[in-house]
Amino acid sequence: MKLSEDVKPISYFKSHASEVIRDIVKGHKTVVITQNGEAKVIVQNINDYEKIQESLALLKILAQSRKNLEEGKTKPFREAFRDLRKKAAGFREK
Repeated sequence: MKLSEDVKPISYFKSHASEVIRDIVKGHKTVVITQNGEAKVIVQNINDYEKIQESLALLKILAQSRKNLEEGKTKPFREAFRDLRKKAAGFREK
């Protein structure tokens, strides 16, 4: 991100909102909006935001998996699948 281009005061955003949003959507940019000289919010393309959220969710899953491995909270895959089959069979019986 080029800060010189992608940081805008709130007054600029208010008067050029359509233009800023168009640039964000077309260029997959993230714009920092400032208020009284301080960064306050970020405006970005919704698709880019969703991708970032999905990536964060995957990273959390990986971190939890690593923690489980380190703490010995694992079981052999054959045992895990056997347990899953038992649970699935229980659902089918209901």
